[in-house]
Amino acid sequence: MKVAIVLAVLVSTVVSTDQLFGHQEKLRHERSLVKFGALCSGNPTNQKRGCDVKGCGNYGAKRGSRTHKGLDIVCNDGATVYAPFDVQLNGKAVPYGSPSDLQKLINDGVNLSGEGLCFKLFYVKPDKYRGSLKKGDRIGILHPMQRVYRGITSHTHVQMCDRSDPTKYF
Repeated sequence: MKVAIVLAVLVSTVVSTDQLFGHQEKLRHERSLVKFGALCSGNPTNQKRGCDVKGCGNYGAKRGSRTHKGLDIVCNDGATVYAPFDVQLNGKAVPYGSPSDLQKLINDGVNLSGEGLCFKLFYVKPDKYRGSLKKGDRIGILHPMQRVYRGITSHTHVQMCDRSDPTKYF
């Protein structure tokens, strides 16, 4: 009897584990198919920020002794920022822990989730920090980057919550 119970527990554990791994694999595959819709008015193709006088906008670009943990998408100062797909707004995100007086102008952003992804948009003044939006709905506007970093290509910074490379989603 004890052997039968142990076998039943083992079989159910193996089946549950197989289902869990299968589910995780399905989620991984679904996330790999996700593509961001247009983030900013004036940039319907999500053109990425290249290199300019202030550096480069690609994931992994050098930032002094650290590396860039996001992807910069071109967005003009004051441009409308849109939901790239149906999203949940999950609160405020700030790019700088203790910003300089000038950086305080753009020390704003929002945490979002949707399509199985968790990500942040920096330099955005959202209309709200909580709630849900449909694809293409207005999130807010881009802060005035030129006042802080003159000569930079104005952009919104997309950063995955786990700090992985978001490039494949564009």
